Amino acid sequence: MKAIVINNYGGPEVLQLKEVATPSLTAPTQVLVRVRATSVNPLDYQVRRGDYASLFELPLITGHDVAGDVIAVGEAVKNWRPGDKVYYSPRFGGQGSYAEYHLTDESSLSKMPEHLSYEEAAAVPLIGGTVWEMLAVRANLKKGDTILIPGGAGGVGSLAIQVAKTLGAFVYTTGQNILREQLQHLGADIVIDHHQKNYLEEIQALTRGKGVDVMIDTVGGSTLSDSPLALADYGRLVTLVDIARPQNLLRAWEKNATYHFVFTRQSREELHPITRLMEAGQVKPVIDSVYPLEDIKKAHQRMEDAKRDRPLFGKIVLSV
Repeated sequence: MKAIVINNYGGPEVLQLKEVATPSLTAPTQVLVRVRATSVNPLDYQVRRGDYASLFELPLITGHDVAGDVIAVGEAVKNWRPGDKVYYSPRFGGQGSYAEYHLTDESSLSKMPEHLSYEEAAAVPLIGGTVWEMLAVRANLKKGDTILIPGGAGGVGSLAIQVAKTLGAFVYTTGQNILREQLQHLGADIVIDHHQKNYLEEIQALTRGKGVDVMIDTVGGSTLSDSPLALADYGRLVTLVDIARPQNLLRAWEKNATYHFVFTRQSREELHPITRLMEAGQVKPVIDSVYPLEDIKKAHQRMEDAKRDRPLFGKIVLSV
């Protein structure tokens, strides 16, 4: 099968298209899936550059989203059969989805919503579980809450805006003015152009000094230190970003704030609520662009390049 193989850690140039052996069933609960589409996540380039080198052995295949067709099932598999359309997130630390076939345990599979294309479905599994964990489980976001979602145009942000609205929240987000209409269409009530204004000061002004009940962090940098300037008393912040440098949380203590730290979730159980929202038409995948698997280097470059020819909006998908 064709696969994108990493022999050495580094930049996009280390992503190499190779012919490798197609995996085969070795356990009674396993399922072999023909991958039709996958997507690019920050977790993918973190693995590629060696951030999690202690958890992997080279050479490796990364990728954390699968949308495809069941090809073969183990003898103990009862709920799936060849031809079923499925989507899921591969187990972290195992073989990834940048390949024509993927072998997984049946416990990871979810039924792909019928109205979605493979490309649309591939944009959801990893971030779907993550967003539900952040908003519904950790932040306990509820009707009438206010939430700030910095980076609303990103993969997580574009889904989080939609989910926050279904939970009944008033949504503030940040994004370039050129994306204002698109972000509002997703459900953002107020869009702050963080290139033109200090979004923390804007939140203070817009909420008349109260701040927001919930803030999520997909951006990193000094967000944890700065977040108390946007949070209301007893506010909740949920972050999924590695803490790359020391953060000063003294102001968080003064606000009685609660901080939650989430590692990207690969959870079928937490994908199910997102699936139901998509089937009900309340949430939709947001796709920035689609590349063939062979153009994986360009796809990674688009995600990482701060000087893009057009702003990133949604997920970058790979057609396999």
